[in-house]
Amino acid sequence: MYIQDALQWSQLTDENLDFYRALGVDTIHVDIREGVSGVDPGIGADLRAGRDCTERFEQARDRISAHGMKLNNLFLSCWPEIPLGQPEASAATDAWCLLLESLGRAGIPNLGWNFKPQGNFRTPVDMGRGGVAYSTFDYAHFMAHRPTQHEPVITEDLMWERMQGFLAAVIPVAEQAGVRMALHPDDPPIPEPLGGVAQICSTLEQFRRIFAAAPSEHNAMLFCQGCMTELLGTGVYDAIAEMASARRIVWVHFRNVRGQLPRFTEVFLDEGDIDMRRSMEIYRDNGFNGPFMMDHTPRFPSGNSQWLGKAFAVGYIRALIQTVYG
Repeated sequence: MYIQDALQWSQLTDENLDFYRALGVDTIHVDIREGVSGVDPGIGADLRAGRDCTERFEQARDRISAHGMKLNNLFLSCWPEIPLGQPEASAATDAWCLLLESLGRAGIPNLGWNFKPQGNFRTPVDMGRGGVAYSTFDYAHFMAHRPTQHEPVITEDLMWERMQGFLAAVIPVAEQAGVRMALHPDDPPIPEPLGGVAQICSTLEQFRRIFAAAPSEHNAMLFCQGCMTELLGTGVYDAIAEMASARRIVWVHFRNVRGQLPRFTEVFLDEGDIDMRRSMEIYRDNGFNGPFMMDHTPRFPSGNSQWLGKAFAVGYIRALIQTVYG
């Protein structure tokens, strides 16, 4: 039973790693998306250019290991050239394959990813207990204030064609490298072209189709319990059972939500619609042993908001693990 938490590439400092170790974190998720690379801004450019980053991955692995934890995965958005079908898509796919090979050589077992070139969508915050800010999505507000749309609109058929081609190219490489690719759902999980690009990673049926397109244990899921709750409400319990029993879950974004589409609010673990103990019992009963990780936290008024939220969530998850798993 493992607890995981996330750091950006630029946050892999001794101070931050000591903080996580003190909290009882077991494994680390390192975000290498462009715009968060910080002190090593070249890594995003090098990966896109198809350069081998094995040595830097090994250095990150060893630094985390020196603090008594394991580097479980990197996280990277699928480069937009691929889902948007741009001329550079073939070269970007080749670069992704080299990334997988580099991870395998560095002994990093998992790669989190998404297939949503327009990113996440949110609406103005709600205020919560103690003056924290809750992230929200309100479909009516969003439709009245839509962001700039991608032109031309990318249809669902085109997105499926590109997803299937991408999986056909990369999953065999992932298998050979010994790296599991864990796909994160769209957020919010609405199977519509919210930003002018169809969303095909929103529903359970869409995920079943993705798994069928490349039937391999290396084609798996980052089960975002928050996203699935946004879509399904308390139906998330059945979704957990289905995906955990099928061994499709690589790790869990363990967060709670109040309400569901067309409007939801991301709240603290102890105040949403989902019984988090019950959900963890379902993971356990269907053979999943972690890692569990926080994902998002409400934003505190303090400048230390991120770290306060992490401390609360990790403590809560640790207590649940001790109660549920023993």
